[in-house]
Formats: sequence, structure tokens, C-alpha cells
Amino acid sequence: MLIKKSDDILPSEITDKNAYLNRRQFLKEAGLYAAVASAGGLLLPVSSEAAVTHNENGIYKDIATGPYTVDEKLTSYKDVTSYNNFYEFGTQKGAPRFRAAEFKTRPWKITVEGECEKPGMYDLEDFLKTDWMEERIYRFRCVEAWSMVVPWIGFELNKMLKQFQPNSKAKYVEFETLYDPKQMPGQERAILDWPYTEGLRIDEAMHPLTIMVVGLYGDILPNQNGAPLRLMVPWKYGFKSIKSIAKIRFTEKAPVSSWMKSAPSEYGFYSNVNPNVAHPRWSQARERRLGEDGFFSRKRKTLMFNGYGEQVASLYSGMDLSKHF
Repeated sequence: MLIKKSDDILPSEITDKNAYLNRRQFLKEAGLYAAVASAGGLLLPVSSEAAVTHNENGIYKDIATGPYTVDEKLTSYKDVTSYNNFYEFGTQKGAPRFRAAEFKTRPWKITVEGECEKPGMYDLEDFLKTDWMEERIYRFRCVEAWSMVVPWIGFELNKMLKQFQPNSKAKYVEFETLYDPKQMPGQERAILDWPYTEGLRIDEAMHPLTIMVVGLYGDILPNQNGAPLRLMVPWKYGFKSIKSIAKIRFTEKAPVSSWMKSAPSEYGFYSNVNPNVAHPRWSQARERRLGEDGFFSRKRKTLMFNGYGEQVASLYSGMDLSKHF
């Protein structure tokens, strides 16, 4: 399928101008922690290239650089926002950009349940204005059916989870996407067992590389990229980075994710980037970077833990990663 894209279209030309400016002002006033990523990856300081698309709003000004930096070229804003896996808005990569255009992300409530001292329903805006949100800039490299390097805006997930005070029984964290077939037409089809769910072990969730994302490229997170709140776990495959999160649940037993339910022989709980373990239908030893010389560009070697082995390999000490995939 041929998807026509324009380099000239900015979010301010797509969204109602007053609403667009108000959202951008909110981001500046919220004091957001900036994270740069895609579905797995390596980090580096923001550069003039990173800020080129929406630098005029000042979000990148005076924001500190995050740890684990590496220098890789950013994937273009156009590719990041027009080539998406978001089955709630269609299975074709170009569909979410258009079908999610009217998706309402404000107000947004997050339900917290399970093994914690402070369950309840929380307003997203309350978190975006809290003093525990530290500002940082990251750039993550991601691996899915392709790879990308994307500048995200967000905050460490552990800073959010600690506010709910998980108890000693909280061994895992389960996340759930909003279920609203009227707004998300893909949920009217039995592609997956809706709503979409994903999970992490509590130590994975608390790791400083696990990010909760609220924006990208210096602007508020586009609907097709998982607005208003999505997960980002840079050493795992992209489907672990659940979008439009509406529920967080602390559990004693490992949750069963949507893809595990759909195809248990193909998708495991951990889903760590691992070039040594092939998917049943294709090799995962090499990856293609989106935007580099088209679909037939030369593939590059996939890195174990997507290059984060030094930071996260200890989480899986003693485990057989071909069995616990």
C-alpha cells in the first residue's frame, strides 16, 4: 500500500490552533521530564537535530541530559508519526495517523488497583504537575519489525509507581489500554482480546530505563503514538510499550499479556531484544532502520538487550533466555 506523506505538515496545522497552543503551554508549565526513545534502545544527549522540528516552544531549553548516552541519527518526525503499530486504530501502519485524529485524551483518568496502599482513580494532570518529576533528555533506539531512534518526553516509571506505595506482594505490574470501541474502531474487531494488556516484573518496572512517555520531538504525544500516556521499555521489543494507558494493576502473579493470549508460542512474557532467539516465523538477528533508503535498505545486526546489556542483564541472571523469552 502506498502511503502519501508530507514533510510540510506540522501539528499546529492539523490540530485546532487554540487547542494546540494551549496544550503546548501546558507542557511548558508542567515541568515535564524529557525522555527520548522508541521501542527499545540507546540514549544520548539532545542535539540541534533533535530540537529542529518544534524548538520554538522552548521545551528543550535548560533540560539536563540523561544517562547512558550514545550518538545515533534520529528517525524523522514524519516517519515516527506516520508509521505506527496501534491496532486499536487499524492494523495497517498508516491507519492510526488518520483514525486516531479525533481521539480524546483530555481529561484522562488512570485507575490503580491491586497490591498497593493507595489504589484509586487518578487524574493525569495531577501527575504532570508534581514535584517528583525531574527533567531529562534521552534518545532511545527501538526494535520492533523495524528500528527507530526517537526523542520522547516523559518520566521514569518508578517515580510514578512509588506514589501508589506497592506492598510486599507486588511482584508484577500490569498495564491496560483504554477500552472504548466508539473512539477506537479497531476494538470492534476480534484481532486481539481487548483491552490490550501488558506486564512487567516489578524490578523491570522500577528500573530507571523504563519510561512513561507523554510527548515526542518537543511536542505533546500524538494520538497515533499512544497519547496521552504510553510505556517505553528500551531493551524490549516494541509491543511491550503499551499505549494509551488507562489502568495500572499491581499483582502477585505474572499477568498474561494480549500477545501471549493470542500466540503463546510466539510471544513470551519477557520479550527482551535477543538476536539469538528467532521468532517462529522469522529471524531476529538483524533489523531494518526506518527511513534509511526505503524498505530494501541493508539490515543491521540486532544488539542483545538492544544495547543495554550493561544496565539490565543482571535482571535476568541465571535465567535461560531462550526458555524465558
